[in-house]
Amino acid sequence: MEYLSLKFSRSLPLLNLNKIVTSPYSSQTHSYKPLTHKAFFKLDTKEGLINSLCKDRRFKDAIDILCQEKRFKEAIQVLNQLDKPSASIYSTLIQSCIQNRALEVGKTVHEHIKLSGFVPGLVISNRLLEMYAKCNSLYNARKMFDEMTERDLCSWNVLISGYAKMGLLDEARKMFDKMPERDNFSWTAMISGYVRHDKPNEALELCRMMKRHDNSKSNKFTISSALAAAAAVPCLRIGKEIHGHIMRTGLDSDEVVWSALSDMYGKCGSIEEARHIFDKMVNRDVVTWTAMIDKYFEGGRREEGFDLFAELLRSRIRPNEFTFAGVLNACADLSEEEVGKQVHGHMTRIGFDPFSFAGSALVHMYSKCGNMVNAERVFRGMPRPDLVSWTSLIAGYAQNGHPNEALNYFELLLKSGTQPDHITFVGVLSACAHAGLVDEGLQYFHSINKEHGLTHTADHYACIIDLLARSGRFEEAENIIDKMPMQPDKFLWASLLGGCRIHKNLKLAKRAAEALFEIEPENPATYVTMANIYATAGMWSEVAKIRKTMDDRGVVKKPGLSWIEIKRKVHVFLVGDPSHPRSTEIHQFLGELSKRMKEEGFVPDTNFVLHDVEEEQKEENLSYHSEKLAVAFGIIATPQGTPIKVFKNLRTCVDCHTAIKFISKIASRKIIVRDSNRFHCLEDGNCSCGDFW
Repeated sequence: MEYLSLKFSRSLPLLNLNKIVTSPYSSQTHSYKPLTHKAFFKLDTKEGLINSLCKDRRFKDAIDILCQEKRFKEAIQVLNQLDKPSASIYSTLIQSCIQNRALEVGKTVHEHIKLSGFVPGLVISNRLLEMYAKCNSLYNARKMFDEMTERDLCSWNVLISGYAKMGLLDEARKMFDKMPERDNFSWTAMISGYVRHDKPNEALELCRMMKRHDNSKSNKFTISSALAAAAAVPCLRIGKEIHGHIMRTGLDSDEVVWSALSDMYGKCGSIEEARHIFDKMVNRDVVTWTAMIDKYFEGGRREEGFDLFAELLRSRIRPNEFTFAGVLNACADLSEEEVGKQVHGHMTRIGFDPFSFAGSALVHMYSKCGNMVNAERVFRGMPRPDLVSWTSLIAGYAQNGHPNEALNYFELLLKSGTQPDHITFVGVLSACAHAGLVDEGLQYFHSINKEHGLTHTADHYACIIDLLARSGRFEEAENIIDKMPMQPDKFLWASLLGGCRIHKNLKLAKRAAEALFEIEPENPATYVTMANIYATAGMWSEVAKIRKTMDDRGVVKKPGLSWIEIKRKVHVFLVGDPSHPRSTEIHQFLGELSKRMKEEGFVPDTNFVLHDVEEEQKEENLSYHSEKLAVAFGIIATPQGTPIKVFKNLRTCVDCHTAIKFISKIASRKIIVRDSNRFHCLEDGNCSCGDFW
């Protein structure tokens, strides 16, 4: 911008009162005509008003108006007319630069002060110091500080706060330690700087130092920073000590302190204490409500989270986009689509902003719950979908067995001008992996850095190894692993092990398992998968060794469980579980289904039954897996034609997957199974995954 290079010179008339420019971007001009006092108040244009004020030598008023309208070029022009600008004029200009973070304009004003011969007092000097600090020009701020002949507490505080906010904590601490005196702002700036830049222990040490300081009296901001430090460690004991200090010093009447206290208890895992504080607060705003609701969800207490959200809706306080996004993300994580739909309905009734990220949370929720029709409907209703929305839709289609739709939306994303990030590519590569699109997946993988300038992440490598291993292309997979610029993580080795299980590659499975035993020896999934591979190969002695190793290391297989929600009640099933009230009816129905399935050509897959027993016993063991029990109950407990949606905490087994395909055809039901890996939509004997999972 032109005004940035203006230099002060008394010999140059920089403002012609007979010719005022209407704006910095226009060549249009107006001639000035002398006006009577009466006509002055009838002026219709700001340009005429500025002319009139300058003619009357009311330069301060003219500069005030120009600064309010951010017309800094013209404000500098007016400034350059003055032989001896007043301190108030300089103060106005500098304050405007601070408010608008206009660093270059501020530098011009500072240069003007130097050339004009004006000697700034402490107030103007502190203003300049603040301007440099708040515009993140800490070199100039420090230079200004060093040049000041007079400094006060404010001078020190401004520079320390600037250093702390920028993360230059060593510089901030050096100055803090050299301060001739300190006030609450000094302590708060330093403590909050440590908290903001992930150094909570240093923050707490400073809190202890402050407590020992004879003249220091904590205020609400200092205490809030101390509580944030205790929450970040986290350390409930220290948090409670600060709580006691709050009660003793009479700060317990401040809502800011109560909010920080509630947050500390929540982050330290004491949700009951957090709720106790929340209930005592008189003026709870939407931020406080949202924070408490989120604490419940983060602590795995979903019912209380939803109950508190319902209580918020009954209050007079309107939820904001953060509230809705938090609840919708909880619905996504918990597969609570019905609750998510109710939240969506409420958002629609009160008229939520389609530009807000609450819309993105809706797309994410529907995608994670497997309802891609609604996910796409919400997406298409967004005026300008953000990257989160695009990525949620792409990942949703990938997880739900619609790779072509996922890849199509990725191409649309590129055409829209939106830049994908590494998470977007995880969705794209997952789509290729779930569909066996090896060549396409490799092209996308190589395009990440070649075309999009992104760096491959561990997740990208895990996805491409998953794709190659599922397709049996182990030589290529090993080549990529050996050339990786980082150590393979547990997800990559687990992907490779899963592919080895499918294609019975015992040699490579051992390599993957050894790496996993080293990384996470407590994870039962590795032991179980290796046992499955040995069982398939008929190597029962190796299966026994695996079982003994698990016993020796205290590793317990995570029990497979499935659940289904019917009439807002969740029914949970374990393998062979007889505890359900309708267990006899369920088992009888499964027996009838088993006969029909065998008539239709179903052959039980007993390869992965980990007991060296008779084939008939193996089939019996398979018949009552948890997902089969849940599906059977769903069919007998709902009207004909009702879709069935079952959730499972582990990956569904091959036999159950095949069996449920047969059941979907025999019972004429659409059956959706969400396992730990993806959605399977089974209908009329077919699955959306195309049996490639």
